[in-house]
Amino acid sequence: MVFDATFWVAISFIIFCGVLIYLKVPFKINESLNKLIADIKNELQESEKLRKETKQFLDQSQSKLNASSDETKIIIESAKKDTNIMVQQMKDKFNKAADIKKRLTEEKITQMKKQAIKEITNISLDIALISVEKIIKNSIDKSKLDNIFQKNIKESKEALKKLKSN
Repeated sequence: MVFDATFWVAISFIIFCGVLIYLKVPFKINESLNKLIADIKNELQESEKLRKETKQFLDQSQSKLNASSDETKIIIESAKKDTNIMVQQMKDKFNKAADIKKRLTEEKITQMKKQAIKEITNISLDIALISVEKIIKNSIDKSKLDNIFQKNIKESKEALKKLKSN
């Protein structure tokens, strides 16, 4: 019986497979593959966990951003209202101050008119007295003097009455 090369290859293959089984190589390969599969599963679970945490963090950040945006709008609206109130208050204060200054100016003008009238009255009285004195000194007839004096007194009284009524 002569064996050809194919036979010897088949025998060596069977021996090779037997040695592999005897040394438990398929189990070791299976174990290392199972370990790699378990490692990959763990990494996938870890990455899924990180993805969920990241999503939660993103949602929290987005809600904080929305809340701060709303708060910013509220603050801006409040500032606008406060500014409008302050502007209105300043206008009111300005108008009040202008009214007070106007009233004070009108009072000052009235006082100045009264003072001017008093001064004019005093000056006219002084002029009248000086005129009367000159007339008395220059006049010879006492009866004429009395008539002129009485007439001047009446005119002065009437002029004072007119000035006081104004």
